[in-house]
Order: sequence, then structure tokens, then C-alpha cells
Amino acid sequence: MLGGVGGVYYPSFLLLVGRDRGIGGDESICMQFTALPSAGVSCRFLQKLENCVSNVFVLGNKLFTVTENNVLRSIIMSVLPPVRKDRIIGQLPKCFSKGAALNTEDEFHNKVKTACQQQRTGTVGRFKISKVIVVGDLAVGKTCLINRFCKDVFDKNYKATIGVDFEMERFEVLGVPFSLQLWDTAGQERFKCIASTYYRGAQAVIIVFDLTDVASLEHTRQWLEDAMKENDPTSVLLFLVGTKKDLSSPAQYTLIEQDAIKLADQMKAEYWAVSALSGENVREFFFRVASLTFEANVLAELEKSGSRRIGEVVQINSNSNNLYATSKKKQPNCCQ
Repeated sequence: MLGGVGGVYYPSFLLLVGRDRGIGGDESICMQFTALPSAGVSCRFLQKLENCVSNVFVLGNKLFTVTENNVLRSIIMSVLPPVRKDRIIGQLPKCFSKGAALNTEDEFHNKVKTACQQQRTGTVGRFKISKVIVVGDLAVGKTCLINRFCKDVFDKNYKATIGVDFEMERFEVLGVPFSLQLWDTAGQERFKCIASTYYRGAQAVIIVFDLTDVASLEHTRQWLEDAMKENDPTSVLLFLVGTKKDLSSPAQYTLIEQDAIKLADQMKAEYWAVSALSGENVREFFFRVASLTFEANVLAELEKSGSRRIGEVVQINSNSNNLYATSKKKQPNCCQ
């Protein structure tokens, strides 16, 4: 079977996906995926891949079942680029300011380190792609921030983002592959309705403001409110990021940073100040985002797997003395 993208046809695969009731159940669906060379993955295909990941693996905190895990894994891994040598994280990156940090520890959680050593990270590192949305006012530097990290470039010619755009970044955290989707959303009011439809399912929200523009800092409250309408506040990591640090005078920077740290503390967000022009703190910031998101994902996987095991043990133990009698009662009369 062939799938066409941009007039070029590539082999595609048809997978059967079973929701809750197992393969071939009442809610089974089929999806077609087109495998493209990793060097030229189109936005259209990656949107299909995003649909694949969200629909196949996570829906209401439930994992789906796929008929051929190895086939699906090979498709995803062949499309996603390999982890670059400069994207390897072996230690938890430090926070920018301990006065406004999500985590002040110097190392990853012990449970996370043990799980990685024992290769017990569940879907993390195999199938799961974590979604990060970047929001903020028009012209605060969201696209420049992402491009500086992903492409190591800075475009002085301003071009407003229309709707949404995104980049895929691959990391290796404690020896485990980990993927982030960085969604760059438009800051213009007329595109808000379009952009907000992509907020759902975010595991981290980066709220960007301009360190030379106090009004953009004040507007971050509204951006946070809009993002949280589509997400569970208890399961999303928040980052408040000031850009254009190179343009801010020392006196101006000191004043706005004090207000930003206070606001970040109120939001329960981690504060960072960066410069996309010079690259200052950009790499450190995204490594921090990747590390904290990875840690949260692994802890969530461990909690789910632990609760399932505990629930099964309790259920079996509570009914173990009467299992035969219970099954006998449920038999129809014709079989007795």
C-alpha cells in the first residue's frame, strides 16, 4: 500500500488498534501511516504521527493495545531522527533561580534513576511523545527561542507565526530516549481560536514574555488561564520565560525580574531569563524542560503500574477462598 505526501508516494502500514476491549473488540479502529525518510518529515505526516500517539496510546489516562508493537515501534523510530550527541542528559540540569523553581533538587528522583537502570520506564522512551506548548504575546520571541535551540539559528527578520507550528526534539535522559514536541503558537488575537485548539494534551506549558516590555509580563496571566482551560492544572509543568535578555539594561532587568519571580511563584511556575540572539541560557532551559517532563512521565508510569499491581493483589486475595463457588454460581443452568 502506498501513501502520498506532496506528490511523492511512500510505503504505508495499516495497523489495527483496540480500545479497552482488546484487539478485534467492538471499538476497534484501523489507522494508516505513511513512513517517510527521517531527513524530510513533513508537517502533515507528523500531525498524523501525533494523532497516532495520542489516539493509540493515551486516552483518558488509558493505554491502548496495538496488534504488532514491534511494527509500530519500527515505524516511529524510523521516522524520528536519532538522538544527537549534544542532546544527552545524564544529570538533572540546575534551575535558573531557586526562588522560582519547580524542583530544587540536584539529582533526579531515586525512583526515576532506578527505573531507568532497570529499564522499567513503561511507554516513556518507546512510544510516548510529550507535548510542550509555547504561548505568549505577539513578538515576544517564541519562534526565535525555539529556532535557537532546535536549529541554532537566529532570524533578525520578524515573521509572525500563522496558527501553529512545531518542532520535534529527541533527547536521551539517563540512557532512555525521550521525545518532545515543541508547539509554537501564534500570539496574534485573530489566531487565538486556532492556536487554542492545539493546547489540549500538553504536559508542559512555556509562557513567554519580553524582558523589555512590562505589559507582556502582565499578559502572561491570561495566557496561562487560556492554556489551563484545555488541560489539567495538576498534571502540567509551567515555565515562565523572559526573552531578549540581551536588550535589557541591568537596572531594567533587575526590576522586571523581581516581578517575574513573584509572578512565577504565584503561578507555581519555574522562571527563566534567556536570549535567543546570543543563545544565553537557551540550551540549559530546554534541557531543564526535557528533564523535568521526563521525570514527571516516569513517575506517573511507576504510579500507574504500582496501583495496577496493588489492585490486582487485593482483588485476588479478597476472593481467593471463594473463587470456585463464585464461578459456579455464574454458570447457566443448562451447564450444571
